[in-house]
Amino acid sequence: MTFHEAMLSQPYWVVMWTRILGAALVGTLVILAFSKATRRDAFVIFVTHLAVLLIMGWLFKQVGYVRLLGIVHIFLWTPLALYLFARLGDPAIIAPFRQAIWALLLVLMISLTFDYIDVTRYLLGERSSLV
Repeated sequence: MTFHEAMLSQPYWVVMWTRILGAALVGTLVILAFSKATRRDAFVIFVTHLAVLLIMGWLFKQVGYVRLLGIVHIFLWTPLALYLFARLGDPAIIAPFRQAIWALLLVLMISLTFDYIDVTRYLLGERSSLV
């Protein structure tokens, strides 16, 4: 089973959440690319997202579709969220781009909540496959 197949075997709300998350990441990246003040932020999001995809695929091959996969998000999205939050203080970022950052931060924080719970559950012994 591939990672994509495993993900699609999850409950409908999980599949929809991953689609919302992907759309938020890509959408924010595209929006931020249109402002000189946020182009670097778009690049940071792109590199982080690419790293998540590559490392998540590798970790899936190592351990399968288990709760530990959330650790990739924890290690990469937590610093991304902190970076983006700090960037909100830049007065050069005008309202529409600031709102895009806030929207992505909201989505990341919700996802990270699930990830921190999942990884904690894994470390406490819930190591069975989720498929």
